[in-house]
Amino acid sequence: MDRSQKADAVAQLNAVFNEAGVVVVTRNLGLSVAQSTELRSKMREAGASYKVAKNRLARLALKDTPYAGLDDLLTGPTALGYSEDPVAAAKAAVDFAKSNDRLEIVGGSMGGQMLDEAGIKALASMPSLDELRAKLVGLVNAPATKIAQVVNAPANKLARVFGAYGAQGDTAQAA
Repeated sequence: MDRSQKADAVAQLNAVFNEAGVVVVTRNLGLSVAQSTELRSKMREAGASYKVAKNRLARLALKDTPYAGLDDLLTGPTALGYSEDPVAAAKAAVDFAKSNDRLEIVGGSMGGQMLDEAGIKALASMPSLDELRAKLVGLVNAPATKIAQVVNAPANKLARVFGAYGAQGDTAQAA
């Protein structure tokens, strides 16, 4: 990498850190290309991204961002998972680490709050933004559905009674 490419890489990482809702630092302990590709695709499916960056460049990019405290975690073969959704990157990284012992969760940060490995795992166990929205919509719709059922119940009962009387009248006329 020449100087201009490094400057571009730092600028891109800085933009990522300024927009991300969560950053997860992982340590790669010999992931194969296939495993790394699988991890990237799982991150993409979750709405997150995964990037291997040089530690020195990542430290430069962390300056003046809410994630400046992460520079202590950037030692050895590390990679960064990040997403705007505060849960997506953590959930994808922890799920992959459960099935693959070559990926170690080092820590991370959500906004300005530093998280250790246990904090990232706790964050991953929380429902995502989309799941929370779905639950909220369900809670809002439930009372409206119940009201509609209560209002329609007497009308349904009346229709059945009239139907029964009508059926009795038809059988009486036929006899």
